Amino acid sequence: MSRPERPVLVVIAHGSRDPRHAATVHALVRRVRAQRPGLRVETAFLDFNIPSVQGVLNSLAAEGIRDVVALPLLLTRAFHAKSDIPAVLRQAPSRLRIRQAEVLGPSPLLTAALERRLYEAGLTPADKSRTGVVLASAGSTDPEAIAVIAEIAREWRHTGWCAVRPAFASAALPRTEDAVRELRALGCERVAVAPYVLAPGFLPDRIARGAAGADVLADVLGPAPEVARVLLERYDEARMPSLAAVGA
Repeated sequence: MSRPERPVLVVIAHGSRDPRHAATVHALVRRVRAQRPGLRVETAFLDFNIPSVQGVLNSLAAEGIRDVVALPLLLTRAFHAKSDIPAVLRQAPSRLRIRQAEVLGPSPLLTAALERRLYEAGLTPADKSRTGVVLASAGSTDPEAIAVIAEIAREWRHTGWCAVRPAFASAALPRTEDAVRELRALGCERVAVAPYVLAPGFLPDRIARGAAGADVLADVLGPAPEVARVLLERYDEARMPSLAAVGA
């Protein structure tokens, strides 16, 4: 008896006028494909870049595809995940069965990716106890998203860092530069900024400017292998909840 075909994974990114954004998204998708050979993965953008979500879904339907998992390439469950993406998916061809996966965060794998980027920027595990970290996210007007970032910072602090403070590039306070100053005032010998963002762009550039007073600025999460693993976890949870339970 043949096994049913796996749903196509459609990764939905926000999109940006900054060409680095799309290039990073495509690099991440290539990493996902390498981790799960045989899985068909398509990339779509909400705005600014092509292909659009509607265009990808129309093409899949025209091919005769029936099952799709739509995965928001987002770190928090805010407006795009709650409103924009469901609205676009409702316009998909009726022949498609679409399941919307959860956003990527929070996840211990993402925290591991943050640490990877800090170590790549020059820190070592031996630096943790004397280093304060700014967990710098894009920001949101959604209180749920802001609360999630604050909770990630609290939990990350317990892994051995001198201190961890959340910061936001827009829509919420404090800004990155304010969190850097706060960590200095706390007495942390070194201050590092860890951007909790997936790809370069306008807001990550703002985070970088705010990190001018820090000792270390890590790179964006980008195509880190841990991020690719989270994408596949969310895909498995969406297509077959029992798989996630047994770690398949």
